[in-house]
Amino acid sequence: MIVNNRWFGILVPVISVIVGLLAGAIIMLASGHNPIEGYAALWRGAFGDAYTLGETIRRTTPLILTGLAVAFAFKTGLFNIGAEGQVIVGWLASIWVGIEVDAPMIIHLPLAVLAGAVAGGLWGFIPGLLKAKLGVHEVIITIMMNYIALHVTNEIIRSVLTDQDTTTEPITATASLASVWLQNITFYSRVHYGILIALLAAFIMWFIIERTTYGYELKAVGFNRHASNYAGMNVSRNIILSMVAGGAFAGLAGTMEGLGTYGTISVMSGFTNLGFDGIAVALLGSNNAFGVVLAAILFGALKEGAGEMPTAAGVPTELVDIIIALIIFFVASSYIIRWALLRFKKGGKIDA
Repeated sequence: MIVNNRWFGILVPVISVIVGLLAGAIIMLASGHNPIEGYAALWRGAFGDAYTLGETIRRTTPLILTGLAVAFAFKTGLFNIGAEGQVIVGWLASIWVGIEVDAPMIIHLPLAVLAGAVAGGLWGFIPGLLKAKLGVHEVIITIMMNYIALHVTNEIIRSVLTDQDTTTEPITATASLASVWLQNITFYSRVHYGILIALLAAFIMWFIIERTTYGYELKAVGFNRHASNYAGMNVSRNIILSMVAGGAFAGLAGTMEGLGTYGTISVMSGFTNLGFDGIAVALLGSNNAFGVVLAAILFGALKEGAGEMPTAAGVPTELVDIIIALIIFFVASSYIIRWALLRFKKGGKIDA
């Protein structure tokens, strides 16, 4: 059996999902629950009717973008743990423009979306610059930047956007991504036009990485920075641009929540977890743009469907988090799956 790297990149996530779901079923049995009823409830909660389908799409939208944010940085060998902070500043910037600017929709909406992307990009620029020029590890910087984003955003909400209140006023209709006709056909779910922006972003990432010289340089830097530098590539510039692009994707994820789902921003007691979930989405999607979309759909369905499990099957929603953790564990343990594939047919070979 010959399994090349492309097929291996597809098999590992698929097998990881299957094994994770099987492990979840075993946990349900061990805790006295019926796994068939549990997974049937999860399916109904995610795809049971037009409303739940709309809510699943709504949950999937920001996960696509945070997955792209992490995956794009991975292409240059960078670990963008700062997607969470980039989500928050993107959310804040888009709401700020959505409230303060008075313009027709053809100007206001693109401006608010752009503000979210720019804010996220700037938040990614700082760790990118420090990594490129001073060699500071991006993981340390981005973790700290997450907390800075959280607390600075909360202070701006209290002191600038409101009068010591915890929630801003709603954005004007000209800056909203809400879709009346999408809501009507999904029984008034919160699905919005942001899903189109997310899919467009995935295509843009694929095109940049696979069809441009810039994408080739990014991958080259990710494989070997010293060789790339020797070949005449500007390694520092590529590191910075990679973090800026990743930050812009994450900023757009926050923008989807601000302009699409909620229309406001509130003081946050903790992180949204969209950025951290984006790490899992990128891993499951093998850092491939289209793989990220599929992984985000899976994660969106799991998170939306989890709400049905306690009422319909008596299964705690925390089980979904366990299943997600197991899926990521098996993705990270790809060597085990590689070994199993080789042993499946003795004498098998995996091409380099």
